[in-house]
Amino acid sequence: MTRAAPRRPICMIVHAYYEEDARVRREAETLVAAGWEVDAFALRRPDEEPTGVVAGVTLHRLPVGRHQGAGLLVYLAEYGAFLVRALWAATRAHRHRRYALVEVHSLPDYLVFATLPMKLVGVPVLLDLHEAMPEFFRSRFPRAANPISFRLLRLQEKLSCVFADAVLTVNEPLGERLRRLGVRADKVTVILDSPDLGLFDPSGYPHREFMADGMLQIVYTGALTPIYELDVVLRAVAEMARRRPSLPVKATFYGRGDTLPALEALATELGIEDRVSFPGRIPIEEVPRVVAAADIGIAPTKLDPFTGMSMSTKLLECAAMEKPVVASRLPTVEGYFDPGTLSFYEPGDPESLATALLGLVDDAPGRHERIERTRQRVGELSWTRQAEAYMSVVNRLIGRSRRVGGRRMPEV
Repeated sequence: MTRAAPRRPICMIVHAYYEEDARVRREAETLVAAGWEVDAFALRRPDEEPTGVVAGVTLHRLPVGRHQGAGLLVYLAEYGAFLVRALWAATRAHRHRRYALVEVHSLPDYLVFATLPMKLVGVPVLLDLHEAMPEFFRSRFPRAANPISFRLLRLQEKLSCVFADAVLTVNEPLGERLRRLGVRADKVTVILDSPDLGLFDPSGYPHREFMADGMLQIVYTGALTPIYELDVVLRAVAEMARRRPSLPVKATFYGRGDTLPALEALATELGIEDRVSFPGRIPIEEVPRVVAAADIGIAPTKLDPFTGMSMSTKLLECAAMEKPVVASRLPTVEGYFDPGTLSFYEPGDPESLATALLGLVDDAPGRHERIERTRQRVGELSWTRQAEAYMSVVNRLIGRSRRVGGRRMPEV
């Protein structure tokens, strides 16, 4: 009886701190659970070891760090440094690891070209587009945005998709956008950025009845960046204090980012320092615990051409923990959630947000109905289902590579 050839490992390249990127971790850990070895090449903090293992995934932390909130030139230098180091490190690793597949997570899209040496010797390349980079650039760097830079970013995005053997993205509007740009429909697969219900399982944490201690606990878990209108949340808390002085409210923002100083200053200006707190970022594994201890989760994303095609993972995580969720009214979110599930507020409008929050306080039957309907919808969108589609793409690419390359590939 002939022995089956051992599985070759899979390579991942991600411009992020691996432990902080829930989507990358879900995909990598899904591969590990399916029997694959996974090497991930990622950013490195100054105090971290160059290598490590997280949930069976081998990490190679490259000596490049994040400069969150920095200017455009700093970002470009950071992206360039990581691309070069990732190309070198992953290519060297391939000499002895013989990767079966390499997956690149954007941003930036052009990080996919770090796989060029491997692609030249027949390794299939999978590109996972977490964002729409041209729209992200225009939203994050409005002063540098102009028609020329936008067209150049569109060009690099399209070239990146052409270079890859298959493309993933995080929701249907982004998938349709890629198809309109000319990416072949059969090359694009939508894999929702949905939570792992094994981790976000409310039965694993003490159940908190709504306002059990008399305090309305509002929670946000995510980045403190301009994409998220946390200033609107602070103004909504102040508005609630004005409308209902006797209602105890506490809003807790777990995360880090460049808007923190401005948010702290605004809380002081509004006179609500005692009603808000900023404990800092917590590990992904701790997110279910802090959500379970709250009453309402919020997903306050500002609306612009970039975010109009997005849906916050935090929205899904809070809903999975059977908490009512208040989210800004974004086209993509409304496309996935029917009326009567989430509570929406108008983006940029603190009075609308305050009304939505107080509506959940005042209407207990309606609140319970929303929780149940949203929970059911999250079950339909959960990672359990998304993982099947993801593994289908991976197996198809690796299977196709084996069929095409029945010969030994040259060394790199």
